[in-house]
Amino acid sequence: MSTPPQRPLRVLVADDEELARRRLARLLGELPGAALVGECASGSEVLARLADGDDEEVDVVLLDIRMPGLSGIETAALFPEEGPEIIYTTAYGEHALEAFDVGAIDYLLKPIDAVRLGRALARARARLAPRTPSPSEFQRLAIATREGIVLVDPRALSHALFDGALVTLHTEGGPLLSESSLGELEERLPGALFERVHRRALVNLERIELLEPLESGGYRARMRGGGEVPIARQAARRLRRRLGLT
Repeated sequence: MSTPPQRPLRVLVADDEELARRRLARLLGELPGAALVGECASGSEVLARLADGDDEEVDVVLLDIRMPGLSGIETAALFPEEGPEIIYTTAYGEHALEAFDVGAIDYLLKPIDAVRLGRALARARARLAPRTPSPSEFQRLAIATREGIVLVDPRALSHALFDGALVTLHTEGGPLLSESSLGELEERLPGALFERVHRRALVNLERIELLEPLESGGYRARMRGGGEVPIARQAARRLRRRLGLT
């Protein structure tokens, strides 16, 4: 049986310069697996588009940094919890650290070419795709802390939360503070057990005791052994599929 084709990534372009938007639209047209679903000239237009629940869902935003009104960094900080992946497209290199702090998966400097954009979109697709475990994923996880390196059985890890500075891993033995990012932990943890359910949260599916629905369309997960984890709306859809609910 042949593998069904992947649906195109739905990409929103945001730049205050019309020529820049036209260039990105042309590049997207040259790349397989990507579809332009709209253009915005400001951060406020982007936020309005993402807030429109009746509009076509956006997977990725190609977001400029310097725009009138809200900057690209300020705009991303106001994204809904279930917001799309962010790829910054800018002429300025000095904002890269801020960009990755708000969850960007890539930072492209203008002029942007199709090869570089294609690589960034491939990273976005990998982030959005369901993960499959490798045979070695269930080995203990080495976590560097101020007290030393702690070896953690992934099954003993309930969830991990990012507070804006550090990641706290909630384990059977108590909380551990780590300087690793959630993205780095996600890559090292077994995909069969863990799901990225929020920009600031990873959760062990075996440790969820109750999912409380929220008005936003997401959930509040109550964890076995204590603790709560926010689950964004977009992640809630993936989670329901994994649990066989849709």
